[in-house]
Amino acid sequence: MLRPEISSTSPSAPAVSLSSGETRSPQGPRYNFGLQETPQSRPSVQAVSAATPPGTSGAAGDRSSSSSSLRCPAPNSRPAQGSYFGNKRAYAENTVASNFTFGASSSSARDTYYPQTLKTPLSTGNPQRSGYKSWTPQMGYSASSSSAISAHSPSIIVAVVEGRGLARGEIGMASIDLKNPQIILSQFADNTTYAKVITKLKILSPLEIIMSNTACAVGNSTKLFTLITENFKNVNFTTIQRKYFNETKGLEYIEQLCIAEFSTVLMEVQSKYYCLAAVAALLKYVEFIQNSVYAPKSLKICFQGSEQTAMIDSSSAQNLELLINNQDCRNNHTLFGVLNYTKTPGGSRRLRSNILEPLVDIETINMRLDCVQELLQDEELFFGLQSVISRFLDTEQLLSVLVQIPKQDTVNAAESKITNLIYLKHTLELVDPLKIAMKNCNTPLLRAYYGSLEDKRFGIILEKIKTVINDDARYMKGCLNMRTQKCYAVRSNINEFLDIARRTYTEIVDDIAGMISQLGEKYSLPLRTSFSSARGFFIQMTTDCIALPSDQLPSEFIKISKVKNSYSFTSADLIKMNERCQESLREIYHMTYMIVCKLLSEIYEHIHCLYKLSDTVSMLDMLLSFAHACTLSDYVRPEFTDTLAIKQGWHPILEKISAEKPIANNTYVTEGSNFLIITGPNMSGKSTYLKQIALCQIMAQIGSYVPAEYSSFRIAKQIFTRISTDDDIETNSSTFMKEMKEIAYILHNANDKSLILIDELGRGTNTEEGIGICYAVCEYLLSLKAFTLFATHFLELCHIDALYPNVENMHFEVQHVKNTSRNKEAILYTYRLSKGLTEEKNYGLKAAEVSSLPPSIVLDAKEITTQITRQILQNQRSSPEMERQRAVYYLATRLVQTARNSQLDPDSLRIYLSNLKKKYKEDFPRTEQVPGKTEE
Repeated sequence: MLRPEISSTSPSAPAVSLSSGETRSPQGPRYNFGLQETPQSRPSVQAVSAATPPGTSGAAGDRSSSSSSLRCPAPNSRPAQGSYFGNKRAYAENTVASNFTFGASSSSARDTYYPQTLKTPLSTGNPQRSGYKSWTPQMGYSASSSSAISAHSPSIIVAVVEGRGLARGEIGMASIDLKNPQIILSQFADNTTYAKVITKLKILSPLEIIMSNTACAVGNSTKLFTLITENFKNVNFTTIQRKYFNETKGLEYIEQLCIAEFSTVLMEVQSKYYCLAAVAALLKYVEFIQNSVYAPKSLKICFQGSEQTAMIDSSSAQNLELLINNQDCRNNHTLFGVLNYTKTPGGSRRLRSNILEPLVDIETINMRLDCVQELLQDEELFFGLQSVISRFLDTEQLLSVLVQIPKQDTVNAAESKITNLIYLKHTLELVDPLKIAMKNCNTPLLRAYYGSLEDKRFGIILEKIKTVINDDARYMKGCLNMRTQKCYAVRSNINEFLDIARRTYTEIVDDIAGMISQLGEKYSLPLRTSFSSARGFFIQMTTDCIALPSDQLPSEFIKISKVKNSYSFTSADLIKMNERCQESLREIYHMTYMIVCKLLSEIYEHIHCLYKLSDTVSMLDMLLSFAHACTLSDYVRPEFTDTLAIKQGWHPILEKISAEKPIANNTYVTEGSNFLIITGPNMSGKSTYLKQIALCQIMAQIGSYVPAEYSSFRIAKQIFTRISTDDDIETNSSTFMKEMKEIAYILHNANDKSLILIDELGRGTNTEEGIGICYAVCEYLLSLKAFTLFATHFLELCHIDALYPNVENMHFEVQHVKNTSRNKEAILYTYRLSKGLTEEKNYGLKAAEVSSLPPSIVLDAKEITTQITRQILQNQRSSPEMERQRAVYYLATRLVQTARNSQLDPDSLRIYLSNLKKKYKEDFPRTEQVPGKTEE
């Protein structure tokens, strides 16, 4: 592979400088996590036609550019002392070494490493796209994803870069979740459709996508950029200068930020130039919008190739209702809803990502299934783990905040750090109960997670915390409770001034309670003290049995609001006391923050063990969720062979919706009969059956039990569906054009390990063309070893089995019942799958007959249909030779399958082979009678 030149700067990319003054944007950051913005953070950007004045020149690579710059003039700004993207390592180390203190020392340190005149990597937008521009970080914009498959609010930022010249098609991606301090790198080769890129992005459901400004150059935008913008219309785009996609800087970032336990990622990515370039641009941009840097050796960084998980495209995820119900996005009648009994946000996120990207490694899947089996067999283990896991907070988000070092010391930053230290103490105190719950587990995976809890660093961190933090300081619900916990978190006698400030705060709170009590006595009213984070302390009163004089409150009370029979109000004196209380709190937080930061600087070297804890908790939560789902229904453990065999399987979502258990059906697909054509009347259950197969396949590959009496699956590396029949106004696609786009996507990307489900292809055009397209598509798919289930109303298609022995015809049975009240025949749907073609003829006319269509129209339609059928119907029969070949083919495939997968004992195997030989002999006389039948 050619080494790309991705660190070079495009001469057409103008530098964009941001000057930071004392004003701030009225809009806050999208994700702040307690890092309060200050006048120097995230300044507003204004387009100014004037050239950049001296002292604020762009980067060296862009100085020759004649393009104008964007600059934000700021009062009292001074010439640049260095780039905003300066020596981050020096800044981080200086911040840690200075023990995070407030005051002039930290301010001067910030001025040294982050001077007031800042430069951003943002470049000009793409004039080609209406409404498109380079986003400045402070802009408040929608964060919805066009994939329509995310069940969680998006918080992932992704950087994408593509090779140039001979390396075009080589893609590098880096993503970071702002709620989880983990960076995922990937690099892979894609074809001209860029299917892998689009699928990966839709699975991530990003908040924002970052690309190089050279990818969207005016009149020369790349195909990748065009496809991404078409598929992600509601996702925010940011283009940054190409020079920030620098593989050398990316490698430096990984060496500096990756924790020791995951440092082997360096060996995996040191020659992956594109993902290194993507991570360099990503981290640079995230540091800018977050206004903070990551602490050294604090991030979990991992590389994921494209072969570790199965691929499910976003259209299939929507058709199968994996995460969002197509009828009502608010209900949970989805596969995620069926399996989601998780107790933590991390477990829920892991379940979501596993459903969208099922595993393909059989050993890993079986290890999960072993765990689920043990949880089902050991009730004490199940309930013990569930009790402990439910008490964990969002460990991943807690880690995300702890490893960030704010560039400014503010009250909000102080309060956030104190809160998160209490959360950390709460989390670490749950490690021992979790170990106790897991001490008797037996399966290898559970034992491995138990072993990860034996890490001594959990105890070291907790001991260090307990030397500073009170033993009874813990996470509590309610804003006033948590405020009290934060105030008294630090032990007494550590800081004399802190003890004095806390006594002052206590006296003020007591004075507030006393004053409200006196007001109640004064006016003979049942007043009580209440608190909210927005209003502080205020007064509440319920007028159940109290009659107010003149139906009015005393004039001393102000800001009165009433909800039903409850009044909320305050007084001028109470407002003043609240201000005193807030001032006292600021002093407490200020001094507590200095102590907490010193403590954090001591435990940073041990904090890496929390990544293991986070992974353990989320995985255990998901496995417990699988076990919980099994207890509510009769699921069975799946096996993995080269055959798709499901005995009496049913639809898991339909089971949740229906009052009665759905009708169960058998499924049998092998390499010898890998193409099933399914026919049957409208509403007989074809689409539901196809979805059921896909859902069971996904459940098996994520390590869950499946709804069946017995199940065996072949690992599917890709799952494709073509089920939806809607048109698409956004892309100006008719129903037929949308069908063709979806089937083209399948044909371009399917391989021998794919599972393909196609429902009624070719309905959007006339019958002859529809049959022709279906026939051609079937012949192409028959050349693959993919498992294909093809539901159709074109009965002519069923005769393809005469040419291809690996085709099986199946149909859904219906029964005809006499309707005595209307003296007509009605159709009773059995929803049962049987072998062979459907014997129903003109079932569309029968469905129309029971509708409100006028009888004369139905009668005319029947006559016309009879005439057309007589003209085009031809008798298609297999030759005797074809029947003989089919019998031999059937025998050969059964023998190969038996040799590969049989677990029968010798006697049972002998009986099975004897029956197979008997069936083979019986088939030959039947084939010899075919000519005689033809003569008749």
